[in-house]
Amino acid sequence: MNILVCDDDKAIVDAIGIYLENEGYQVFKVFDGLEALQIVEQKELHLIIMDIMMPKLDGIRATAKIREEHNIPLIMLSAKSEDTDKILGLNLGADDYITKPFNPLELIARVKSQLRRYTTFGGMETKSNVYKTGGLEIDDETKTITVDGESVHLTPVQYKILKLLTANAGRVFSIEEIYEKVWNEPSFNPENTVTVHIRKIREKIEINPREPKYLKVVWGVGYKVEKL
Repeated sequence: MNILVCDDDKAIVDAIGIYLENEGYQVFKVFDGLEALQIVEQKELHLIIMDIMMPKLDGIRATAKIREEHNIPLIMLSAKSEDTDKILGLNLGADDYITKPFNPLELIARVKSQLRRYTTFGGMETKSNVYKTGGLEIDDETKTITVDGESVHLTPVQYKILKLLTANAGRVFSIEEIYEKVWNEPSFNPENTVTVHIRKIREKIEINPREPKYLKVVWGVGYKVEKL
């Protein structure tokens, strides 16, 4: 599988490249957001690791540009640890976030987790299911979503969340349950991560995200997709 690593610190790019290549991945190395956009258009990529602070075009703007056309899993890197940076990255479509300095084993684990979800999303699942409630319909064989007949485009993580809730319409899932089932790992303070993804899903499937018809919060408990 092909992984793009983008960071203006050549030592970090080289180090990440060594770890990934040892796992059998092919690595493309670039050092600013403009170079990243060029590789995205030229190569078949399965995952992107993107630093936030870079010259020419930073990781925030590069991620926003990538998400206009592509649903490639994307892990953001930053030397900062503030929640605002994490929320901004997730709002733009990042699937995961890791703060520098990081444990290489943790980065590899996150890479493998994202790739597992991506390959499943991309068609490795053979079970054919259609989940429907009201005008919301998910065809899990073709990985397509429609609302009142109109196509909706979600990132792989957003798709997993909506599929989980729609397949169990009417059932309330806690934030911890959603995180553990979608990310396939134990939850640790997952509220910001899940909440941001829920908000982005609402913006795409609801006529009025402030008064959602489908994806609703049950205060103090969690989230559910309404059974209509």
